[in-house]
Amino acid sequence: MAEPMPSANRSPEQVARDNIDKLLSHSGWVVQDNKKIDFSAALGIAVREYPTDKVANA
Repeated sequence: MAEPMPSANRSPEQVARDNIDKLLSHSGWVVQDNKKIDFSAALGIAVREYPTDKVANA
């Protein structure tokens, strides 16, 4: 699947994230924002930018 060209106000990273979200949705996953997670929404849930443990600077 070809990636759309990034527009002036969207970075290549955002274009890629949008494409990933679309692919997940087409595969049956429910894609949600990390501030509004509903674990009962579906069996397969993908969370955008889920926070992980931060590693302290050495």
